[in-house]
Amino acid sequence: MTGSMWPFSKHMPKSEGVSTPSCGSGQKLQDRSLMGHLVHNWKARWFILMPDKLLYYKFEGGKRDSCQRGRIMLKDCVVTCPFLEHENRPLVFKLQTKSSVVHFLEACSREERDAWAADITAAVEKLKTPADGETAGQQDPSGSEPGRLHNINLSKVLDSMYDTHSGIKLTNHVEQGSTYSNCFSGSEVVDWLVFMQLALTRVEAVTLASALLEEGFLRTVGLRSVEALRTAGLSEQFMDDSTALYSFADSFKKRGSVKAETSLSAVELSGKVIRRGFLLKQGHKRKNWKVRLFVLRSEPAFLHYYDPTKDDISPVGGFSLRGCLVSALDDNGVPAGVKGNIQGNLFKIITQSDVHYFIQAATHKDKMDWIDAIRQET
Repeated sequence: MTGSMWPFSKHMPKSEGVSTPSCGSGQKLQDRSLMGHLVHNWKARWFILMPDKLLYYKFEGGKRDSCQRGRIMLKDCVVTCPFLEHENRPLVFKLQTKSSVVHFLEACSREERDAWAADITAAVEKLKTPADGETAGQQDPSGSEPGRLHNINLSKVLDSMYDTHSGIKLTNHVEQGSTYSNCFSGSEVVDWLVFMQLALTRVEAVTLASALLEEGFLRTVGLRSVEALRTAGLSEQFMDDSTALYSFADSFKKRGSVKAETSLSAVELSGKVIRRGFLLKQGHKRKNWKVRLFVLRSEPAFLHYYDPTKDDISPVGGFSLRGCLVSALDDNGVPAGVKGNIQGNLFKIITQSDVHYFIQAATHKDKMDWIDAIRQET
């Protein structure tokens, strides 16, 4: 089997053994982060997927440490993907070993998360004994998914999606320079349907979401989902894609969404203020730099920015830090996507919906303090 290696977050047991891997040919090497069992913090780790185990290494300064930090034996492991209960981190999946040790791993994107989960699941399946295979083979090969979907009450599914506490989250998304409020991506819908066990697989979830779209319970938002609805076949109307946007139908939103929408900003601004200060932010359209007052909040984790020439009550912009990536940029030369007067101390934030924010701090220390504070909330 060809090994794979990706960037993750993982909840790692400190008692795991250390061994030197024999890397197979064609292995892909990438870094991920991991969460410790004893100290619940996330750490970057370099992972290698072998035929029967998952190896991980310390990863710092852009380099992999030569000393292996641990391994996860894959035989009889159970993979849960997506796993949406972990600290509002949508890119996490869970790996539970035969001895009931639980590992949480976080990828940089839904595509990478799903690919890792699929590769690990495939490795686990190959490790099954013939008896395990016979047991699996006793399942109905035709499956019961079509009948199960046929009997689903779409109105109840929609009510569950709209539930204030356990439903899908409405957030702001940017597509091709346009901002759309109170919507969600196709991948978020599929994640939610699978996690809530309203669908067994992502394929089934797409079918269910397509039915919601066809019945008018959901509507398309933005260009990508509209084009997909216009050109795709009946079974492919809904896109399992982080860039395809959807929302609840206007007729459904009248049942109470006015209150929900007006309280959305209040929820965003209700978190505890962790850090605030003035930074330079590059605009998305004109690419010019403007001074903005940034405020970092937790529970829920949001980063808002204000126009300092006006009040600090109504932000001019902001975004959820859930699933965001933040990184320092090299001051030598001008990074791709950056224009105008560059004074140094640059860093970049990539949101869950793949919107890039370029920001300049006054000093190197200020830059690193902001990066560290934001990472604590992502």
